[in-house]
Amino acid sequence: MNKVALITGATRGIGKQIAITLAQNGYDIAINYRKENEELENTKKEIEKNNVKCFSVQGDVSNFEDCERFVKEIINEFGKIDVLVNNAGITRDTLLARMKKEDFDSVINTNLGGTFNVTKNVISYMMKARGGRIINISSVVGIVGNAGQTNYSASKAGIIGFTKSLAKEVASRNILVNAVAPGFIETQMTDVLKDEVKDDIAKNIPLKRMGTTQDVANVVKFLASDDSSYITGQVINVDGGMVM
Repeated sequence: MNKVALITGATRGIGKQIAITLAQNGYDIAINYRKENEELENTKKEIEKNNVKCFSVQGDVSNFEDCERFVKEIINEFGKIDVLVNNAGITRDTLLARMKKEDFDSVINTNLGGTFNVTKNVISYMMKARGGRIINISSVVGIVGNAGQTNYSASKAGIIGFTKSLAKEVASRNILVNAVAPGFIETQMTDVLKDEVKDDIAKNIPLKRMGTTQDVANVVKFLASDDSSYITGQVINVDGGMVM
């Protein structure tokens, strides 16, 4: 029987590549999305090319009842969740002096609250199974901060604290909890940047390039696998050496 991986926010960018990469390695995939979008069917087709099952569930991770419902739907479909990747996230970037309270709240509620909401509803199944992998997508700005991103940085720093604390709570049940902290990754969000801006970013990265979604997905694949069986409570930067 294939292992089952749930990836939140999985219809584009990093989440989509993680889902496809795990599918290529024989996982059945549950993908969560907030709103119907043109990428959903495309993502499902790319996953199913690998002769694995793909089950899509709608739900807003910032809503606890949504998470409770869609986790039950996945359990009803597959009977288990072996790997949880908390990837769903949003940005509402601006300087704190200009930031509206709703911009702060929405980022915290989605990025950090969503990580709690989904994990809370998955963890009991993993504990009964006495095993599992939880991989939380944080960010290097949760470690070093970034002007104009007090809300986003706070949410990603919170994910790191959440990861380390939960790792200590569930290690005795053979549930490993780790975080991945991407740096500048080429996604649809960075596609809107001008080439000169991208060049300036690359100059400040020791490897002199932005990362790819595959760079992040490869680390998630490792943390989901048996090769990482003695690693828990860690934060792995995928940033080309930007933060050391």
